[in-house]
Amino acid sequence: MRQAQGGDADAFGRLYDLFAPRLFRYVRYRVREPSDAEDLVQRIFVNVIEALPRYEHRGVPFAAWLFRLAHNTVIDHGRTVHEHRPLDAVEGRATDDPGPADLAARSADLAALDAAIRSLTPEQQQVIACRFFAGLSTAETAKVMGRGNIAVRALQFRALAALRRRLAGTFDAEHLSLEETR
Repeated sequence: MRQAQGGDADAFGRLYDLFAPRLFRYVRYRVREPSDAEDLVQRIFVNVIEALPRYEHRGVPFAAWLFRLAHNTVIDHGRTVHEHRPLDAVEGRATDDPGPADLAARSADLAALDAAIRSLTPEQQQVIACRFFAGLSTAETAKVMGRGNIAVRALQFRALAALRRRLAGTFDAEHLSLEETR
């Protein structure tokens, strides 16, 4: 990060390679169209290029700073486009040659999970996005959300409990799951 901050293009390229896939998953969770997610990730990195010279390490991990930029970019985008389809990013994950019945079950599971996530509070949706779609640690998520680690863990616990209640009996856990162990 320091090398990229000093203008080293190769170092910035390594940062891009490291974070772009995670940012894409995070953004894709929040927007409807894959092309919008791609555009937003590019916009995030333009913002990084502009803000990097002013970045100062103040106890906030670089990843948390970066995902905060991503969060703000998605919010700005959402002000103009009022559509969010949280689980489209997961929909492309296919098992080995699934048959029509498997695809139908998976589609029903995705729709149920999508509806359940949409019914959560915005903060619960954000913690699910950060932890499970972007793969951020609890500490990184806490920095992104401006909360403490314990508050993030409690929020995650409540979000998963709410999902479990909403999906009881309607969700085929064999097809999709969220790891609670993170």
